[in-house]
Amino acid sequence: MTALKIGFSVVHFTRGNRKMKANILAFTCCVAVASLSGCALTTEQIELNYTQQAGVSRIAGAEKVAVNVQVADQRLDKSKVSSKKNGYGMEMAPITAAEDVAVTVRKAIEQELQARGFQLGSDTALVKIAADLTRFYNDHKTGFFSGDAVADLNMSVTVKPGNGNLLFSRQIVAQSMEPNTQLMNGNNAKLALGRALENGMKMLFEDQAFLSALVASSGAKSASK
Repeated sequence: MTALKIGFSVVHFTRGNRKMKANILAFTCCVAVASLSGCALTTEQIELNYTQQAGVSRIAGAEKVAVNVQVADQRLDKSKVSSKKNGYGMEMAPITAAEDVAVTVRKAIEQELQARGFQLGSDTALVKIAADLTRFYNDHKTGFFSGDAVADLNMSVTVKPGNGNLLFSRQIVAQSMEPNTQLMNGNNAKLALGRALENGMKMLFEDQAFLSALVASSGAKSASK
């Protein structure tokens, strides 16, 4: 009789131990999900830093030209540059930029101008670059095992001298992707947006018509390659 009681107690204890482990595991999962949900519901701010192009050559005649750069934010939604998403692809909290995106784009253009020898000027400068930014946004795309952070940049750029005659006009459309992401958060959005801006600047400053327009009012013949 005693042996039977002991055997029953061992079985009962084993079952109870398994149940306790299952409860602990369930509690841990709940805590993890709650933690992730809390992060997804919290607005995240990112700092976008532009990396200047390497190996840039100075342009003949650029030192004679003072350029004024103005960027207007024409985006329909200026409140964010991306959104966090949950595992189902549903948008959660917004991802915002620490600096006005128009300022970030203007600084990027000015960095590339200075690298090529141009001078930065005020509103009375010899040449004016005007850019209308219509899209600068990262969209987190969901996948089966991982996702992608896909960023788009869209802006129109014009160049005019002091007399107001149009010398150059172009629509810049650039994209970049941060592939195989596990988290649809601000860090991955920052990487994709930064490269989209770099790609946009590359398209603009590799356009010889753009560079020629900048030096045209100074009397220089053409921009060097």
